[in-house]
Amino acid sequence: MSDIKNKVLSTIKQYKLLKKTDKVVVAVSGGKDSTTALYLLKELNYNVEALHINLGLGDYSEECLEKIKQACGKLGIKLKVVDIKKIFGMRMCHIRSGVQQEKKVSNCMVCGIVKKWLINKEARRIRADKLATGHNLDDEAQTIIMNFLQGNLMLGANSGPETGSIRDKKFIPRIKPLYFIPENNVRKYSKKRKLPVVYKKCPCAVSSLRIRTREYLNKVDNKIKLQIVKNFLKILPNLKKKLLNEKIIYCKLCGEPARNKICKKCSLIKLKN
Repeated sequence: MSDIKNKVLSTIKQYKLLKKTDKVVVAVSGGKDSTTALYLLKELNYNVEALHINLGLGDYSEECLEKIKQACGKLGIKLKVVDIKKIFGMRMCHIRSGVQQEKKVSNCMVCGIVKKWLINKEARRIRADKLATGHNLDDEAQTIIMNFLQGNLMLGANSGPETGSIRDKKFIPRIKPLYFIPENNVRKYSKKRKLPVVYKKCPCAVSSLRIRTREYLNKVDNKIKLQIVKNFLKILPNLKKKLLNEKIIYCKLCGEPARNKICKKCSLIKLKN
């Protein structure tokens, strides 16, 4: 267990992800990865708070929220819960169904875009200096392979242990403390520590490219996954150079950071109106 803690600390120091004075908000889903990140950052004596988006997915969401409350209560961590229905007037399933009536996109893509928009907005409201996620080595290797299969490694130009290449007052920098930790190691850690975690997969996560990529990489040794990620990090500086002239603008509909006049979230929501 100390190996994971030491690796996380090493990643934080090597990539200068956090200062002790930073207020770091962890986006917690109720799963093993984000809960492990929450525990480790607290153990490393960082100023930690938790942020959870309740997607309204019935019993699954209720179980996730209960586990998160247990974790935060045990650690003495302040928790902010945002109900997506109160923000958009409907649960994630209804948002997704409306979008998919107009455009063929996966469940995970719709959910990911909406959550990313909302998490950044809420993290800014609670004055976070950094936003931590539970992305692990497997997640990162999957994303690299997916971008390669789609013929566009530039899709990952803003990735890495800290995401984003442009600073903006409305964008909270995202960090990934578990960046080099294999998923099976995270699972073992969470079980040994008996963390309050939901291990079942999201009921809406079906038929996406990520799921197929995950199934393939699950058969691959962790050393190969690490090599995939390390090789990508070697070319990442060159990818970032291509973004030097890129500017963040604000969506003309919602005012949130975007690369186009209308952000991805508003483009999706517009499709269903």
